[in-house]
Amino acid sequence: MKPDEHETSSTAWSITPDEPVSVLAIGLNHRTAPLGLLEQMTIDESHQPKALTDLMGRENISEAVVLSTCNRIEVYAFAETFHGAFQNVRDFLSETAHVPPERFSDALYVHYEADAVSHLFAVTSGLDSAVLGEHEIQGQVRNAWEAARLEGTCGTTLNALFRHAVEVGKRARSETGISHHITSVSHAAVALAGERLGGLVGRRMMVLGAGDMGGGMAAGLANSGVGEVVVANRTADRAAELARRVGGRSVGLDELAAELVAVDVLLTSTGASSMILEHCDVAGIMARRGHRPLLIVDVAVPRDVDPTAGNLDGVTLLDMDDLRAFADRGLQERRAESERVRNIIGHEVNRYMDYSSAREAAPLVAALRSRAEILRREELDRHGGGLSPAEREAAEAATRRVVNKLLHEPTVRLKQAAGSPRGDRLAEALRDLFDL
Repeated sequence: MKPDEHETSSTAWSITPDEPVSVLAIGLNHRTAPLGLLEQMTIDESHQPKALTDLMGRENISEAVVLSTCNRIEVYAFAETFHGAFQNVRDFLSETAHVPPERFSDALYVHYEADAVSHLFAVTSGLDSAVLGEHEIQGQVRNAWEAARLEGTCGTTLNALFRHAVEVGKRARSETGISHHITSVSHAAVALAGERLGGLVGRRMMVLGAGDMGGGMAAGLANSGVGEVVVANRTADRAAELARRVGGRSVGLDELAAELVAVDVLLTSTGASSMILEHCDVAGIMARRGHRPLLIVDVAVPRDVDPTAGNLDGVTLLDMDDLRAFADRGLQERRAESERVRNIIGHEVNRYMDYSSAREAAPLVAALRSRAEILRREELDRHGGGLSPAEREAAEAATRRVVNKLLHEPTVRLKQAAGSPRGDRLAEALRDLFDL
C-alpha cells in the first residue's frame, strides 16, 4: 500500500502487528479518490444497519461508525490491534462495494489515536469538505453516529468521541467565519447553475430528490427570483411537502420525463443506488425539446444521470467534480478562517485526549486505591483493638495519610502516561505487583 502523503498518518505503518490501538479512522474521500471510485464505494442509508453489523462481526473491532457522504466513505473504529483492524476494515470495504482492494488501496488513508480524533474534528468542522466550511457535514456526522447507536455498534469510546466532534463543529461555526458565504453543497449547486446561465431569474427549475440535499437546493432557489420550482421525488408526500415550503409544485417520478421537456435546469441529488436517467432517457427528452439547451447539475453520489448524457447536443451536465472546482475559486474568502478553526481543533483534540487518558486510567487507579484501603483497614483492625476512640481516630487519619502519600506519585504517573506504550507498561506492572 502507498499511503497518501496528505491523508495518511506517516507513522501508522511503524506499529507492531499486535500493538494495542484505540481509535482508527480509515477511508477514502474526494481528495484521494476519483468520483467514479467513490460512487462504487459509497454505502447508502438503507444498507448502513447491515454494514455496521458486518463490521462488528470482524475479529479486531469492538465499536464502529460508518460515515458515507457524497465526498467520503469512512469507518471509525475502536480497535484491538492496528494491523488486524486495518485488514478488517479494508476487507469490509472491498466486500461491501464488490471492489478488489488493489483498486482502492492507493486512495485509502489511515489515522489513529490523536490523528484520528483530529481528522474527525476537521471533517465535522467542514475543513475537509469540497465546499470549505459546509454545514451539511455536521448533520451527516450526527446521523452516522445515531445510526451506529441504534444498531448498538457505538460504545463508550466512540460515543464520547462523536459527541465531542459535534460540539467542535458547533464551536467552529459559532466562533469563526468559516460558515459564511456559500457553505453547503446544495447552495453551491444552485450558485454553480446561476453562474453557468448568467443568473436564474425567470428560469424554470426542477429539483430531483426531497432529502436534505434536495431540500437545501430547493431552499436556495426560493429567494433567487426563479420562474418556477418543480420538485420530483420517489415519495410523493415528501415532494409535496418540500414544494409547499418553497412555493413550488410537486410531481411523481413517472412524470419526470414530461416535466424535463419544459424546464431550463435540473438539480439532482437523490439517495438512489442506481441511475435514474440513462443516456437514452435524456436523448428522448432532448428530442422532444427540439434540442433546446438543458443544464443538469448532478451532485448525487452515486450519480443520478448517466455521465455520457453530457455528450448530447444541448446538454450541459455538471457533477461533483465541477462543483469542487467551482467551490475552490471561492476559497480565498474563508482561508483566513481555516487557521482559526484549526487552532480550535488543536485545543479540542488535546482536551479530548486528556479526558480519554484519564478515563482509561481511572478504573486501575480506583482498583489500586481500593486494594490499599482494604489492606489498611485489615491491619488497623488487627492491631487497633485496644485503642481508645480518640486513638483509633488518630490512627485512622495517620494511616490514611500514609497510603495517600504512597499512592500519589504512582497515580499521577499512571494518569499522565495513560494511552501510551509507557502507560501500558506501568499499568501492567501495577496489576502484577498488587494483584489487581
